[in-house]
Amino acid sequence: MADRPALERLDDRFGSVLCVVAHPDDIEYGTSAAVHRWVGEGASVAYFLLTRGEAGIDTMAPEEAGPVREAEQREAARRVGVEVVEFGGLVDGAIEEGVPLRREIAAAIRRHRPEVVVAQPWDLRFAGGFVNQADHRAVGLATVDAVADAGNRWLHRELLDEGLEPWGGVGVLAVAGAPEPTHHVEVSREDVEAAVRSLEAHGAYNAALPDDFPAPRALVESILGDGGRRAGVDFALTLDLVIDRR
Repeated sequence: MADRPALERLDDRFGSVLCVVAHPDDIEYGTSAAVHRWVGEGASVAYFLLTRGEAGIDTMAPEEAGPVREAEQREAARRVGVEVVEFGGLVDGAIEEGVPLRREIAAAIRRHRPEVVVAQPWDLRFAGGFVNQADHRAVGLATVDAVADAGNRWLHRELLDEGLEPWGGVGVLAVAGAPEPTHHVEVSREDVEAAVRSLEAHGAYNAALPDDFPAPRALVESILGDGGRRAGVDFALTLDLVIDRR
């Protein structure tokens, strides 16, 4: 089997970052370690989640789970230094890829005007072979298109009426956890510990997972440790750079 290509180091001195995902806890599976690093280096990081994850706890009705999971996500973000957390209000488990979804994400990009957008993968399977959930796939692919939409004045023209001027300043679009990464962000043990705490903040969600599901520490250390081995360092978040205009 041919050797996998070495992962390039991402030049990660950024001023502003927007992470776009489908559900609470999606950012906490490794990405939050890089977020902790970026915040520590002075970056402004915001989260945009399309749902509140209200269908994610089998033992809790959506009407109860939505507010619980929103609160857990805000606390998870706070633990890595992120104060700005927005929710799109779409229905968990029923996100459909298309123009309305692209509009929601483009609006968030115009609001926050980030230099970097971090998306989630849209592949059918994750690197470990597990099937990728439908909402993840829809949001990940729509984010790619929304980056372009955000800079086009003549798409989603109603956004202009909302005071959202076009933003074509996204220099990097990176997919976290992609099966075939191209780059990495090295993270420290301190960043890993912050990421573990951020995943542990999802207490109600974690408590409802199957007994054999890995604990937050084991899961985060496994993900970032595997990334580190790919990159030749102790711990790393792996990324596929879809756009790099630096």
